[in-house]
Amino acid sequence: MRLVMAFLLVAAVSAGTTAALTYREARNAMLQTAQDTAVTSFRDHVQQTGFGLPLRGEGLEEVLRDIARKGKPHPWVVFAEYGSVHASSGTSPVSTVITPELRRAARANPHGSFERVVKGGVPYLTIAMPTVFRTGPAGVLPNGLVLYAVMRMTDEQVNVDALLTAARDGTLPGLAIALIPGLIAARSVLRPVRELRHAARSMGNGRLETRIQVRGRDELAELAHTFNESASNLQRSVQELREAEERARRFASDVAHELRTPLAGMLAVTEVLDEDAGTLDPDTAQAVRLVSTETGKLAVLVEDLMEISRFDARAAELHTDEVDAAETIRKTLQNRHWLDGRVSTELPPGIRARLDPRRFDVVLANLVGNALRHGGAPVTVRLRSEARDDGVPVLITEVLDSGPGIRPEVLPHIFDRFYKADAARTRSAGSGLGLAITRENVKLHGGKIRAGNLPGRGAVFTVEIPLHGEGTDG
Repeated sequence: MRLVMAFLLVAAVSAGTTAALTYREARNAMLQTAQDTAVTSFRDHVQQTGFGLPLRGEGLEEVLRDIARKGKPHPWVVFAEYGSVHASSGTSPVSTVITPELRRAARANPHGSFERVVKGGVPYLTIAMPTVFRTGPAGVLPNGLVLYAVMRMTDEQVNVDALLTAARDGTLPGLAIALIPGLIAARSVLRPVRELRHAARSMGNGRLETRIQVRGRDELAELAHTFNESASNLQRSVQELREAEERARRFASDVAHELRTPLAGMLAVTEVLDEDAGTLDPDTAQAVRLVSTETGKLAVLVEDLMEISRFDARAAELHTDEVDAAETIRKTLQNRHWLDGRVSTELPPGIRARLDPRRFDVVLANLVGNALRHGGAPVTVRLRSEARDDGVPVLITEVLDSGPGIRPEVLPHIFDRFYKADAARTRSAGSGLGLAITRENVKLHGGKIRAGNLPGRGAVFTVEIPLHGEGTDG
């Protein structure tokens, strides 16, 4: 719209300027022609007419009527002034059209003067011509008699008005006609831009195969060609990244899968060694316990890698059942012997939710274990249900600890895989995937999880899951 309006503005200014200049020149030429004809004719008639002195009114009026009859290009009304003597060629009271300025100019200029005036909305041409007598071959002196000719310029005014109307009426259709090439030009310019916008939006939505048809050889065609080249390079790079990511996922899954069998044997051996560690010498017993502990950590890491690879492959399945939320949480804490004073609960009874019990157990165990390990006891688990802004009822589970809280720079990365809040800590008690797996399990239920800090001290993890189940299976 702005482009079309700019095009119309330029067309309007051009048409208006052209019409104004044409009107002015035509008007001046039309008036100048009538004016020059009247002035020349009146001067010639005055110079050719002999006036005898002393002047008599009756004879003077006859002379004036004779001059008026010869007026061109339109009839004149002729006046004569000689001292106190005044005469006119007719009875029309247009003598008031003669201005004092014209009378003064007539006395000062022996060759005459003229003036265009408008009186009562009617345009007039007034001409003053003094009569003279010669004092020699080159000298003239006014004899006191001044003749005035008054000519209506109504026809010229009608022609000027018609010219103005024609200029005005011609400008409006011209602008309407100019709108058509303006629309065509705007469309030809903006169509590639719209195509580029749609293509960019399509690529932003993940359709990297989007391309723009190249038309012509102008700058827009060059832009479309550059866009297509960039899109091809981006598609190729993304494809390579996807393939590399797929290979990395497959490698982690394959490694974890291949490690499960030997780890099962190692765990069985370490259990036997743990039982006999008391009969060994202290150094050997310490080494056996260290091997047993690290083997257990390795087994947890392998299981977590297997789990995260299932999420990446979208092979994780959700098996939901309607359960008592408070009882489910209580069983999770009891099975891990956390109800020994380290964990307190606020679990109102009667809240039933549709959950996958196994995956919800993993969520709660990871959050409470993380709070005990990195936050500090006592840890509190709260449960409640409420409605979201869209009216959907949700189950809200909060895990609060008594530790120092989470640093602000850590919060955005708290659920990243293998992320360590302390960069100098090369070893940890967990696999580094617990919170990432927790988030994936919550998302599988159709819920959300967020981390934050309490106003006083300690961190809080909040899990929101729809009460009636809005998750995805598989």
